[in-house]
Amino acid sequence: MAKQNKKPVKITETVLRDAHQSLIATRMTTEQMLPIIDKMDQVGYHAVECWGGATFDASLRFLKEDPWERLRKLKAGFKKTKLQMLFRGQNILGYRPYADDVVEYFVQKSIANGIDIIRIFDCLNDLRNLQTAVTATNKEKGHAQVALSYTLGDAYTLQYWTDMAKKIEEMGANSICIKDMAGLLTPYKAEELVKSLKAATKLPIELHTHYTSGVASMTYMKAVEAGCDIIDTAMSPFALGTSQPATEVMAEAFKGTPLDPGYDQMLLKEIADYFRPMREEALKSGLMNPKVLGVDIQTLLYQVPGGMLSNMVSQLKEQNAEDKYMEVLEEIPRVRKDLGEPPLVTPSSQIVGTQAVFNVLMGERYKVATKETKDVLLGKYGQTVKPFNPEVIDKVLGEEKKNAITCRYADLLEPELHKIEEEMKQWKQQDEDVLSYALFPQVATEFFKYREAQQTGVDASAADTKNGAYPV
Repeated sequence: MAKQNKKPVKITETVLRDAHQSLIATRMTTEQMLPIIDKMDQVGYHAVECWGGATFDASLRFLKEDPWERLRKLKAGFKKTKLQMLFRGQNILGYRPYADDVVEYFVQKSIANGIDIIRIFDCLNDLRNLQTAVTATNKEKGHAQVALSYTLGDAYTLQYWTDMAKKIEEMGANSICIKDMAGLLTPYKAEELVKSLKAATKLPIELHTHYTSGVASMTYMKAVEAGCDIIDTAMSPFALGTSQPATEVMAEAFKGTPLDPGYDQMLLKEIADYFRPMREEALKSGLMNPKVLGVDIQTLLYQVPGGMLSNMVSQLKEQNAEDKYMEVLEEIPRVRKDLGEPPLVTPSSQIVGTQAVFNVLMGERYKVATKETKDVLLGKYGQTVKPFNPEVIDKVLGEEKKNAITCRYADLLEPELHKIEEEMKQWKQQDEDVLSYALFPQVATEFFKYREAQQTGVDASAADTKNGAYPV
């Protein structure tokens, strides 16, 4: 029998990032976060995930907040607890690959403003797209955690995951995260995977999953028993559904065993009590849809993350084609196979989902291909684990297939920081503004106009504060 884990499990709290991203479209404001930070700082968390992912875009676009200012305020409040962010490799927090100089500068500024741990992932698990960010994090004395986007499929064997873990250790990463964004990892598979990774590498292993398919708490239990060092949880008012298992529940589950994290349940209750009215308000206003709170076993059948599902539903609604929902769900695995069987996580999930919607609505597969589908087939997003469907390449790319690239796409990009700085200099009030603009030029410009209007006393409501639907 394998030796059981005897160390207390560490916990990363997600309520300030992934939990509200998953349940209320990333709409929690900085002002809502600040009053509870002091209590959260006393829990003894391994880290608090509070930045990155969709928080950056949502802050600028919908909340009219400077994400850098949020980070500085959080850093000032968390005196003892490490702050963590989610970083999309060469895509940073945006939706396209950026030149290395932008990636390096973003890492530098994130750590300078208060981030301790950067969780870096790539939607295709192409490690070439992670190296620049890992090297930059090490250079800035931050903790570089590389996340493996977990998925299912013929190619994703235990051998595949252990080979990846060894390469990640060689890259200079400080820890590995199994990033199970769709809640596909079941308890005994988790036990098997953690044991294999522990045998293959000396790096600490963290597990991140979502409750979408209903098995996440059991998955954590088996993973921790098998030696998983850290798990991601969310305070109960923003837990379960498409979010993470609840912090209080997981802490209680290990109580009185060698795995007990030793948290004070009364303190956790006070923190939960603080967040509960926000949940009630979100349910009342419709910001939190009760649909995202249930268990959706279709996740295991179609491998569709919760955010991708809601995106797809709204696309079908716009086209008055909600009756095509099941057809699109069945088309998603076929498109995924055509595109080299990538994990479904931002942005690959949106690319596959949107293409599946087009295929169904047009009545002919790939009659219309999105620019992003073409870019995947051209190799701009990186290398997939399986080859593309040659018939789809011919239909979508035609003669253009001669231009397909096999190198790391960022190697073809010229340094772009100087050009970006030149383009936005009229708005620059802090170095970080250049990075906000680099990632979201239009959204950042609207925010800069709004900020200026507030500073000069002009009616700030004249600036665009449109509060629209946000793709999680």
